Amino acid sequence: MIYRYSKHADEQISKRSISKEKVADVIDDPDDIIKHDGCLTVYQKVYDENGNRYLYRIFVNICKKPALIITAYKTSKIEKYEDKI
Repeated sequence: MIYRYSKHADEQISKRSISKEKVADVIDDPDDIIKHDGCLTVYQKVYDENGNRYLYRIFVNICKKPALIITAYKTSKIEKYEDKI
């Protein structure tokens, strides 16, 4: 998928210490894709890091050309999203 980062996404991934390589991996090889409406899509993937499991969630507006990454975050509260993985 061809995409670009919104200013907000750039700020958030930097603030949250998420690499753009990790974002690309989640989008290119997700565990799950959730469509919220016609345009908003969430790409999710679980990673094991230093003995802990984290769920990465990348929010993308797929109606924009190229697709626009809106924000990204990781959480250890995977059970909160289990029904969505």
